[in-house]
Amino acid sequence: MSLECTEKVNQRLRNVKAGLIDLIAGSLGGIALVYVGQPLDTVKVKMQTFPSMYNGMVNCFLKTLRTDGVMRGLYAGTVPALVANVAENSVLFAAYGGCQKVMSNVLGVEKVENLTSFQNAWAGFFAAFFSSLTLCPTELIKCKLQAMKEVQIEMKGPVTAVKNIGSWTLTSQIIKEQGIRGLFTGLSSTIAREMPGYFFFFGGYEVTRELLAKPNQSREDIGWQKTMIAGAVGGTVLWLVIFPADVVKSRIQVKNLKTPALSVMKDIVRNEGISSLYNGLKPTLIRTVPATATLFVTYEYTKRLMLDVFENS
Repeated sequence: MSLECTEKVNQRLRNVKAGLIDLIAGSLGGIALVYVGQPLDTVKVKMQTFPSMYNGMVNCFLKTLRTDGVMRGLYAGTVPALVANVAENSVLFAAYGGCQKVMSNVLGVEKVENLTSFQNAWAGFFAAFFSSLTLCPTELIKCKLQAMKEVQIEMKGPVTAVKNIGSWTLTSQIIKEQGIRGLFTGLSSTIAREMPGYFFFFGGYEVTRELLAKPNQSREDIGWQKTMIAGAVGGTVLWLVIFPADVVKSRIQVKNLKTPALSVMKDIVRNEGISSLYNGLKPTLIRTVPATATLFVTYEYTKRLMLDVFENS
């Protein structure tokens, strides 16, 4: 085998290894994010979808806790949330790594680490398209489970009849009634939310890391505390930008609407006022700070550990 062929094979192996590391690190980050943020995510979904039923975040939290408890109430939808976040973050970070490599090749940047924060933001933008395809079905199930009781109240049906429904039962029911396409209800609004959102997510994260780095210090060497701060900033910017689109997505998925996302948004503004597009923002931001901080520190340090293991093996 020629030296050129050997180098090509080695490069492919390095790319596969890097993709696998991003996939595993993203998965572990997604698991950490769910367990930290799930209770307030449940409150967010309830407030987005049924704003008239609750008098604010605290009222929603306490009502859910009092009525349904911790596991069946605040942690409702945890299994699909885990699946959703593991699927989304593993694909997102693997695609992000791949998009960074494409960006560096197209722009003639020698190393991925030398990409600017703005270039990393565009890599995140394109990576989010791929993660949206895995996120939509699992987040659909999560949102429906989180707001199932409220759906029954609105339909004036027996609430007790749906208390013990699980992820698989609900998934089977949707497939039976609507086919596989039913699992992708809200896909266009998910993509419309994710792609611009992750431009600001990764952009905010990388800019903050850059600002927190000391002179002549790499962004990768700022330490776990500053990495957590950068992650919290990225998550906060993400939600501030995409929240109206997230409200629309939640309505479409929970209420099984067939109306286009833009029409749903116009109806919300017309009937409930523009402030309804920000219902649930407070619990989302409170949840985001520790959740995305945990996500990024888990991702970065898992990735670093695995790279050290591979290099020394």
